[in-house]
Amino acid sequence: MKIRYFDNSATTKVKSEVINKMFPYFVESYGNPSSLYKLGRIAKVGVEEARKHVANLINCDKNEIYFTSGGTESDNTALKGIMYLNKNKGKHVITTKIEHHAILNTCKTLEENGYKVTYLQVDKNGIVNLEELVNSITEETRLISVMFANNEIGSIQPIREIGKIAKEKGILFHTDAVQACGNVNIDVKKMNIDMLSLSGHKIGAPKGIGALYVNKNIEFKNLIDGGHQERDKRAGTENVPGMIGLGEACKIAKNNMETHVNKLKKLRDFYFSEIQNKIPDIRINGSMDYRLPGNSNISFKGVNGNELLMKLDEKGICASAGSACSSGSSMPSHVLTAIGLTNEYAEGTLRVTFGDENTEEDTKYLVETLTNIIKEIRANQ
Repeated sequence: MKIRYFDNSATTKVKSEVINKMFPYFVESYGNPSSLYKLGRIAKVGVEEARKHVANLINCDKNEIYFTSGGTESDNTALKGIMYLNKNKGKHVITTKIEHHAILNTCKTLEENGYKVTYLQVDKNGIVNLEELVNSITEETRLISVMFANNEIGSIQPIREIGKIAKEKGILFHTDAVQACGNVNIDVKKMNIDMLSLSGHKIGAPKGIGALYVNKNIEFKNLIDGGHQERDKRAGTENVPGMIGLGEACKIAKNNMETHVNKLKKLRDFYFSEIQNKIPDIRINGSMDYRLPGNSNISFKGVNGNELLMKLDEKGICASAGSACSSGSSMPSHVLTAIGLTNEYAEGTLRVTFGDENTEEDTKYLVETLTNIIKEIRANQ
């Protein structure tokens, strides 16, 4: 049976061009980039070229990019690195209720260590209220962290406006852009973003590699002690193939942004239209005007989400009930709760996220299969 994959927000297939770019660094140019001999220097050149491609994707200097193991490490480093260093200047962080758990649980740790965190509400579309943000700022506020785009419902936040507010107030602004990078044009300079997290496996690079952008004028405390890698901010021998892969994926994303976005929007909008026409008692979650191009999040009234996922899996369809990082929880998604969804709808939520590998034929099969399964589940209630 053919597998049709519609869970690209959870992870993406590694692109063949990325694999080809990485391969020599496993078998030929395998030197440690901290070494002085030629094999090490070749690896070092590759790493710095990759760093440049990551920087180009978000319009920053390559020396403002620090390689990490992924979005979670980048988020932890951004929040803890700033707050621990500035603990005598203020211990207040502002974030939102719908952040990824890499942010929420980091904030929880900060709270356990005496820091204060304000969690902003969102509206029914998952968008923050800028007035509430301004009113939450105090003399103790050192950092605002608002995700660029939500991993579950796809809503894109008013990042440029938030960056402007932060700059005017003299507060640092971090954004978790793990879902947005490669799917939205990002310019950290124009958007007044001071720190940004991204992850390779969301854009066709391998798992286990990511990056953190930090404005060159900002100092932060490193979380890992050891050698002098990553300009003394991230110790440990470099994951050279991973870095090479992330760089190549960012290069591809930069060059193919318009084509990629247009394709995903077309598939998503076709899917939305078909589902609305064929299945009653649904709710589309997230903003329709400010949304990731490949994101669809729909709640089906009176349907058990886990049962729905299993039946789709039996038909060769991979989708999600929400965030892959929350799939082990029996509780309704914190994102769906925050936007006011009742359990009747929240429990039947399906996240479908399109990627470069998907086709219109795949999408038609998804719609037909999903329509039949929903009818079957509801008929047996």
